[in-house]
Amino acid sequence: MRLEPTLKERAKQMRANPTRPELNLWLELRANRFENQQFTRQTIIAPYIVDFASKAVKLIIEVDGDTHSDKTRYDADRTKFLESLGYRMIRFTNHEVLMNMEGVLTAIAEALNASPLSPTLPPRGEGETP
Repeated sequence: MRLEPTLKERAKQMRANPTRPELNLWLELRANRFENQQFTRQTIIAPYIVDFASKAVKLIIEVDGDTHSDKTRYDADRTKFLESLGYRMIRFTNHEVLMNMEGVLTAIAEALNASPLSPTLPPRGEGETP
């Protein structure tokens, strides 16, 4: 899928200029440090950019600032679209990330543990009918 250049540029700008809560959370999630899970930040899942995503378990983490309070309809439509692709989304406020990182990480760990990994094929010979 070819991405719109402006979307790619916007994601790049967002990675270069994270908010303090996004940066703090990224420092916990990056480099497979958290639950041995690979997360990416400011990831494009067209036509949207999500704050953090683990594509292996289809989990999206959003950190919402004050601007989200007036975007409830947009956020609902966005969530519905991303869920239609098989993603689950969890949201935290800036305040939660800044003041209760331990609680945020606990909630993310619970979401990861509740998220089934992508189905794998059974080993050769198992599940086959004779």
